[in-house]
Amino acid sequence: MRHGAGATAAVAAMLVPQDMLSAQTKMSYQLGKFWAERVMVRKTAAVKTIREVCKVVQDVLREVEAQEPRFISSLVECNGRYEGLDVVSPTEFEIVLYLNQMGVLNFVDDGSLPGCAVLKLSDGRKRSMSLWVEFITASGYLSARKIRSRFQTLVAQACDKCAYRDSVKMIADTSEVKLRIRERYVVQITPSFKCAGIWPRSSAHWPLPQIPWPHPNLVAEVKTEGFDLLSKECVTLHGKQSALEGDAWVMSFVDVENRLMYGGCRKRCLSVLKTLRDRHLDLPGNPVTNYHIKTLLLYECEKHPLEMEWDEPCLSDRINGILLQLISCLQCRRCPHYFLPHVDLFKGKAPGSLENAAKQTWRLTRELLTNSRAFDKL
Repeated sequence: MRHGAGATAAVAAMLVPQDMLSAQTKMSYQLGKFWAERVMVRKTAAVKTIREVCKVVQDVLREVEAQEPRFISSLVECNGRYEGLDVVSPTEFEIVLYLNQMGVLNFVDDGSLPGCAVLKLSDGRKRSMSLWVEFITASGYLSARKIRSRFQTLVAQACDKCAYRDSVKMIADTSEVKLRIRERYVVQITPSFKCAGIWPRSSAHWPLPQIPWPHPNLVAEVKTEGFDLLSKECVTLHGKQSALEGDAWVMSFVDVENRLMYGGCRKRCLSVLKTLRDRHLDLPGNPVTNYHIKTLLLYECEKHPLEMEWDEPCLSDRINGILLQLISCLQCRRCPHYFLPHVDLFKGKAPGSLENAAKQTWRLTRELLTNSRAFDKL
């Protein structure tokens, strides 16, 4: 039996041209070197920055909680990670603050607010039973904007009182809660509700029935975990003139998306692409974000649904595929959200900045496709 397997492997090796094998080995070596010299340096710097930033934010949130106990800080470290923290760029972070008890509110996603949903009182007589009674509108909706406005006032006061008041400032001219820390980092703190055990109608199409990825067990796990509702400005609603615009909550699938990255070299692929983005595609107008790259990686998982297609030797092919898809999206000026494909992640981006990003991404991709030592220079 063992002899037969060896013979099969030998035949397979003979069928693959030697120069192809050596090219693959060279690329694996280049990627390994890039990982050690660039990706790990980026990761180490990010961990250091995150600790520094979170120490300040935790102090601010302690002050907020002392003034208003309903805003309990959920920013805690667990196994070296902070729950609710997302790295937008090396100097920009978003922290989701999970609020307690949706309780007597129903989740309503009727498709009229792209990418958003509302929380409505299940029964008008239960208004006084809600923890957030003063933020419920006359029509019975829990207003995302009203909660954010109250939170913004509390954070502004906390910045003046906290131990780090000399190094943290509120950013004005925005309805978002944004802090500038040590004049270097920007942190957005977003009030949120976790919606576990339910799945929005807007993404009922997922997963696509004809594609074997992700595995049904993972789908069930992900749908049970649910998603988040965020109180933040929604670009997709701009100009829609909806009466509910200020009350709507933005649907976020960040935790679910991270869970889908497990297995094979998916996370490694994402880390390499984020490093390439920070080094070569950090452009004026911020046309390409880490979130765009993560979204395209999820689409790549659908195009290559087999686990063997995410083995280490395939890493460079997956990277090139995602970059080519990014060029296509930039040229079409449309990048559909993975779970909410009617939501365009490029909405609000200047056409000129998308065009410039397409050119820069093509330069980067051409280098990777034509130069086997490209990672040495990148």
